[in-house]
Amino acid sequence: MADVKKIATRDSYGAALKELGRLHDDIVVFDADLAGSTKTGVFRKEFPDRHFNCGIAEANMMAVAAGAATMGLVPFASSFAMFAVGRPFEQIRNSIGYPKLNVKIGATHGGISVGEDGASHQCCEDFALMRSIPGMVVMSPSDDVEARAMVKAAYEHKGPVYMRFGRSGVPVFHEEEGYSFQIGKGEVLRQGSDVAIIANGPLVAEALEAAAQLEEKGVSARIINMATIKPLDDELVLAAARECGKIITCEEHSIIGGLGEAVCALLSEQLPTPVRRIGVNDVFGYSGPAGELMKLFGLCADHITEVAVDFCK
Repeated sequence: MADVKKIATRDSYGAALKELGRLHDDIVVFDADLAGSTKTGVFRKEFPDRHFNCGIAEANMMAVAAGAATMGLVPFASSFAMFAVGRPFEQIRNSIGYPKLNVKIGATHGGISVGEDGASHQCCEDFALMRSIPGMVVMSPSDDVEARAMVKAAYEHKGPVYMRFGRSGVPVFHEEEGYSFQIGKGEVLRQGSDVAIIANGPLVAEALEAAAQLEEKGVSARIINMATIKPLDDELVLAAARECGKIITCEEHSIIGGLGEAVCALLSEQLPTPVRRIGVNDVFGYSGPAGELMKLFGLCADHITEVAVDFCK
């Protein structure tokens, strides 16, 4: 995918907010002094009266967003993933989740690909935290087209939503014409019969590249983009398990509490199936170039291929 256009999904988030802001007067955006990095500054430039910098006070920002939702507004609250969920978890749980308020959390800079900012900023626990809140939708888009459609779907959904966007550019492989996004539905990007690889975020492009490598090695891999981690597309996962017999999950998140664990929980109860999980293996990250870190942690096509070949022996 070297020749494919790459766009960071945080840029997609900012573009989608601006587009939605032109259509809906009830959208307001809150940021924790990171509007340039989260790209909510794009919205602020066009709608300065509807953008509020809450400063480096994320717990207060979530409480303010909750208050705005009680007034009939649709707030999008944004910061880096580490600070969007790590610092204000109690406010998200009690002030947004418990009363089921219509707040959308747009978290950027998630996962290891934050790069040089290091372990303190590389949030690999956010899916787990947000999945644990009753009624919270949890999503991570794979490319620009999906990210922008996801933000629009989040606006239309009534209730709390968590979305994670990335810092680094990722290949754009969806065609915008005719594309539609539905919360809670995955998509089969490539058919296969030996193993099903279920991925989200930047690992989807890596999984597609791995499938091409696997084909050369005689392994037929089905690739599933599971952008919605909660609610999980149970039917799609179960169909893949029945038809392929083996599942590999791939995510830029800890193997604890994220997509892999959601898939394993479903299968263990309804259709026991061998599963391999690719993710961050219960360790903290390091400071370094994003691409090198992704390879170091095995979040890349070559490692997916290696795991799949071994799994399908």
